Amino acid sequence: MFKMALRQILAYKQRTIITILLTLAATYMFVFLNGFAHGSRMIMIDAGVKLYPGFIKVINREFDETPSFENLIFDMEDTLKKVKSAEGVEVATARFETFALYSTDEETIGGMFTAIQPDSEAKISKLKESLIEGEYLSSDDTNALYIGNEFASRLNVKLGDTISFISTGADYSFAADNIVIKGIFKTGLFSFNNSAAFMNKKYFDEVMASKNIATSIVVKPVSEDDDEILNITQNIQNNLSDEFWAQSYFITMEELIDAMIIDEVFGYFQLGIFFVVIFFVIAIYNYLNIYGRIREFGILKSIGTTPAQITKMLFLEIIILGSIGVGIGSGIATWNLKYLNENPVDIHKLYGDAIDIEEYMKEYDMVMIDAMPADYNLESIFWHTLFVYIATILSVLYPIIMVNRLKPVEAMHHV
Repeated sequence: MFKMALRQILAYKQRTIITILLTLAATYMFVFLNGFAHGSRMIMIDAGVKLYPGFIKVINREFDETPSFENLIFDMEDTLKKVKSAEGVEVATARFETFALYSTDEETIGGMFTAIQPDSEAKISKLKESLIEGEYLSSDDTNALYIGNEFASRLNVKLGDTISFISTGADYSFAADNIVIKGIFKTGLFSFNNSAAFMNKKYFDEVMASKNIATSIVVKPVSEDDDEILNITQNIQNNLSDEFWAQSYFITMEELIDAMIIDEVFGYFQLGIFFVVIFFVIAIYNYLNIYGRIREFGILKSIGTTPAQITKMLFLEIIILGSIGVGIGSGIATWNLKYLNENPVDIHKLYGDAIDIEEYMKEYDMVMIDAMPADYNLESIFWHTLFVYIATILSVLYPIIMVNRLKPVEAMHHV
């Protein structure tokens, strides 16, 4: 039966080439599009997490529902030590986030006012990497401010300018000071650049009466694997009392992740429609090919070939052709995904002048990314390839049933 199947494949070269090309195209499109789409979703989440929020955050449990000065991390140093001692924690830093009214001679605008520990913060977020003018904060800074470029533009200030701020201290006292613009940053998130400003926590504590107090502690885990992050989050929680809550980014960035999941579902739905179309194209083509060989099957039946043997021969044909087409298609898709994983697509070159990417991202308040990598995941590639392979083999099931139902004489007289 294998020899007969091989002879049929070699005898009908046109049919063979078209079948291989169809399965090759279906496999390539299904594997490649899925890998590229998944990579684009992952980079959006990754960029959003590393920009500022962090993979893990510790807060006072009551702060989540009632974010007031009554529900802060009051013994910050002790809590920070406990967090750092948890297994799987690479770096941890404290933050104090509040709001302030910033004033110049021309403008008065409200915005974020956040105290950070500059050295450890630089290892967790992309604030330092986002510097475009001046210098990043240092642990010795006093009244220095690190501000978003859009925020600086709204206040109409530049590097070295002095502005005033008014806010409420951690003890509900009146807090105000004159501060100097030390650095200006620009991230991929417009709303963040438009309202964020940072100060060295050591000096911030003096002005805001927030010594040994934080609104949150942010953690960088040793591994970015989702399962590991959940385990490390639990390790941190085990080191803390019930007063505190260790949250993974699955909680802190739930809306973004939900949006990516919805996008992924729609992506699979679109790929599913595409695959159904391709599957029926392959199935119809196989049906026509097998239908055109009915006389051949009639002769085989008349000389004693059983339906099981014919079934075996036809399955062997599609297995051989499917293996070649799916193998080549998957191989090309895998190579392309690996290449695009190592050499991400430049977003600006991809769209050129057709669309203003930055304006588009601003409009929808999305994280701006310059390059989009593909997801090179061999396990995912294997399962998607296997799915196409099985579907290709099943595409000959109906034609085989149809052929085996025909009587030898009826089949031999078929035109």
